[in-house]
Amino acid sequence: MARHKVTISPSGAEFTVREGESVLDAALRQGVMLPYSCKNGTCGSCKGRIEQGEVHYPFHPPLALERAEIAAGYTLLCQAEPLEDLVVAAREIAALRDIPVRMMPARVLEKTKLAPNVMRLRLKLPKSQRLQFLAGQYVDILLPGGKRRAFSLANPPSLEDEIELHVRHVEGGDFTGWVFEHLKERDILRVEGPLGTFFVRHDEARPMIMMAGGTGFAPLKSMIEDLLEAGDRRSIHLFWGARTAEELYLHDLPGTWAAKHAHIRYRAALSEAGADAPAGCFRGLVHEAVLQAYPDLSGHDVYMSGPPAMIDEARHAFFEHGLPESRLFYDSFEFGLDVPVRILARPH
Repeated sequence: MARHKVTISPSGAEFTVREGESVLDAALRQGVMLPYSCKNGTCGSCKGRIEQGEVHYPFHPPLALERAEIAAGYTLLCQAEPLEDLVVAAREIAALRDIPVRMMPARVLEKTKLAPNVMRLRLKLPKSQRLQFLAGQYVDILLPGGKRRAFSLANPPSLEDEIELHVRHVEGGDFTGWVFEHLKERDILRVEGPLGTFFVRHDEARPMIMMAGGTGFAPLKSMIEDLLEAGDRRSIHLFWGARTAEELYLHDLPGTWAAKHAHIRYRAALSEAGADAPAGCFRGLVHEAVLQAYPDLSGHDVYMSGPPAMIDEARHAFFEHGLPESRLFYDSFEFGLDVPVRILARPH
């Protein structure tokens, strides 16, 4: 079986890639923590630049890369497989190295409909096990046939024996339909995690802009609650976008944070605002609300989570308004691969 060595620049970390394995999967398997989010090739979080060697894409082309990036040697490490030994320029994330990824059963404690299309699940972990994670990470729910569904952890890490998930019902989605119609309290699910590289960076205490689309609110909720528990008082301005007011399924919660804490601000944004729109909400896309408030983003850190279309449009717009690429952190919410393509193209 062919194996190729990969060296990460500038750290010098080395690992071996098996035949049929992506560069990212091989890195994570061997404890080299590289940025990633969707693992489908659509979000661009795992982008790296090939300094030496050649790769190919057996499953998905580099959809998240622009032509200029491909010409400059960039690749998507979640899809790329080596054809020879590689040297890849990519960022390593030291904060995740000592957090084990574990597989465990979880019992459904609560199933609560927060909106017509959003269900909150509270899952109880075994007494002898605890899920250690960084606020912003996610877990996979393991399904028959090797299928997985990823959901962000909505609770702070301090909640040791439970996890909270926000599940949006997707038309044509087998798993989300099953959650809404058939899953019962006391049922057992199997979860694996924590996964992902979306978490708060503490290297610079810069003002934070957090932007959510739909259930992208879940990981930001975890982050904010964790920061509050830690006594971190850096400025946070949360923007939460949806189509209609009822899709802001926990609208009162960030309003409560803002009322209690002077360093937190909150604004909702609705693309199809009706008569029930919250007072003071922005009427339009959520990234437009951010840019209206912050035409110069050069002094901020931006954390955003939500559907790929929102992430992609906001990413380009924010860079044009001065945000350094190194200060943008995001989690792109993807649908399962058995959801029809017509659904994949529909915004949250």
